[in-house]
Amino acid sequence: MGRQFVVEADGGSRGNPGPAGYGAVVLDPATGETLAEAAEFIGVATNNVAEYKGLIAGLRAARELDPAARVRVRMDSKLVVEQMSGRWKIKHPDMKPLAAEAGRILPSSQVSYEWIPRERNKHADRLANEAMDAGKRGKQWEPSASTADLSASASADASAARVVGDAAAGAARARAALAQGRESGTSASTPVPDKAVEAAPTVGWGASADLGAPATFVLLRHGETALTPSKRFSGSGGTDPELSAVGRGQAERVAAALAERGTVQAIVSSPLRRCRETAAAVAARLGLDVHIEEGLRETDFGAWEGLTFAEVRERHPDDLDAWLGSAKAAPTGGGESFATVSRRVSAARDRLIAAYPRRTVLAVTHVTPIKTLVRLALGAPPESLFRMELSAASLSAVAYYADGNASVRLLNDTGHLR
Repeated sequence: MGRQFVVEADGGSRGNPGPAGYGAVVLDPATGETLAEAAEFIGVATNNVAEYKGLIAGLRAARELDPAARVRVRMDSKLVVEQMSGRWKIKHPDMKPLAAEAGRILPSSQVSYEWIPRERNKHADRLANEAMDAGKRGKQWEPSASTADLSASASADASAARVVGDAAAGAARARAALAQGRESGTSASTPVPDKAVEAAPTVGWGASADLGAPATFVLLRHGETALTPSKRFSGSGGTDPELSAVGRGQAERVAAALAERGTVQAIVSSPLRRCRETAAAVAARLGLDVHIEEGLRETDFGAWEGLTFAEVRERHPDDLDAWLGSAKAAPTGGGESFATVSRRVSAARDRLIAAYPRRTVLAVTHVTPIKTLVRLALGAPPESLFRMELSAASLSAVAYYADGNASVRLLNDTGHLR
């Protein structure tokens, strides 16, 4: 019978897609001793590609040490774990050959897979970031002295050396790909400029450089309700409608898209029913719990609840004009002003940043809280709330850095619904 190893692997992309790298470590499960490390800067790639390449490197390093070993793979990528375990289908064309390659390294009877939270995968995450940092400088990643000086260093060093990639070549590929994207203008997202390699996200929508990984909020507007198509005011003071059949379908589609990306680490939701139902659909796919954040509820629109804009204009013209002209004006009948909502949402934002440092959090909420978070991140005036469009089940994203600055990463993305 062969030895037993634990392989921990991770990968990241600073831009998704963007400059990417992976890290993997082989551990002795009895002692926790590091037996081998592997890392590589792989040029421009997505998070999922980098994670799969980390898995491949880790399995190869384990095979170098003992081809008969029984290996327990631990990763914080639920996508890779579920796909390699055979519980999820592999649909993306970039993933299929990588999964097949990983499956050929060792017999499936020798390998098992376990999902772990990101905070328990710090060793592999550190290696992936070291590889990306080395690639940024046009250099190769090299194993640390502590790993090189292990008692089993002869075999471990040889194994690590074989799996370390050419970071300089990867950097050249990244620069060429980014330059090509800028020239052609065909990229589906904004091309990453050269300087973004220095101040860019470690994984997913997040961003990081010298300040470390930010807290990143992926902002999901709930799916449609019966009030959505006619654009009726629907806030905290109304009937708390449920998702319509269309809205439930939207929730399932966004859940599938987020599961494929595999970057969300926690889910918080407004207490209103339409958000809780949307969040539950995503949570079921990701295997996460939903935590309620009261500060993410929609504005209380007072007497305007359930009315269209035209109906409000007809019934309460003076109050509507005041509301449109000042963030301090409240809807008729004791509703909330935008200034009040801004204070509430800001307090919720600060609580979530403190509760989820350096993590990617899905916040399922409403039009006004999302627009408010975007406005505050941009430092835009209150009237900018009327200049943004947010569709049902759309995704936006804001990253919050350690120095207090914020960066809007995405606004009103509905590609997953088409």
